[in-house]
Amino acid sequence: MNGPDNLIEEIFEQSDELTEKQKKIILAAVQAFAEKGYASTSTSEIAKNAGVAEGTIFRHYKTKKDLLYSIIEPMLRKFIAPLVIKDMEKVLKKEHATFEDFLRAMIENRIKFLSKNMLLFKILIQEIPFQPELKELFKEHIGTKVIERFTEVVEHYQKKGELIDVPPFQIIRLTASAIFGYIIVRNLLLPELDWDDKEEIERTIQMIMHGISTKK
Repeated sequence: MNGPDNLIEEIFEQSDELTEKQKKIILAAVQAFAEKGYASTSTSEIAKNAGVAEGTIFRHYKTKKDLLYSIIEPMLRKFIAPLVIKDMEKVLKKEHATFEDFLRAMIENRIKFLSKNMLLFKILIQEIPFQPELKELFKEHIGTKVIERFTEVVEHYQKKGELIDVPPFQIIRLTASAIFGYIIVRNLLLPELDWDDKEEIERTIQMIMHGISTKK
């Protein structure tokens, strides 16, 4: 198995609120959920990988779902949301000459963040569609705030005449789908391919701009 993500180590291994056994359980659960998915992971498997008895898990967490939420909720609320918003604010607040320059900076920023926290990203991608509570947490802590700022950026470049006159959310949806589609295929579905990341990023940007730019 791959080692824990930087963010996971920072949150849980250095936490004073958790016992050593809880830290081992959480790190083992993160690895298992990322590799096999929540539904296919048993608490007995997590216990074995953590080096504890299965009953120890249930002394701390009533159900497997409670264990999942004990991992995701504090990450979203205390760490991921502030870090994502802070990192994206650096890009969103900077005055880029063109929307294309903005896209390039944002893609590089997201790839750098996600490459350090791929296990967590994998769990979120796998579980959010099937866990309504996680979906609401994500919307509350990240989605709404990012979309609000992204809308302001799109409207700014629309006023400059660079982007087509459509509802900003349509541009956001197209842009986000292309960027995260690339990241998911690159890192989760086909990581074994010989990727030329610089070329792929530029090609992704050009395909986005071909659809939304006023210059054809």
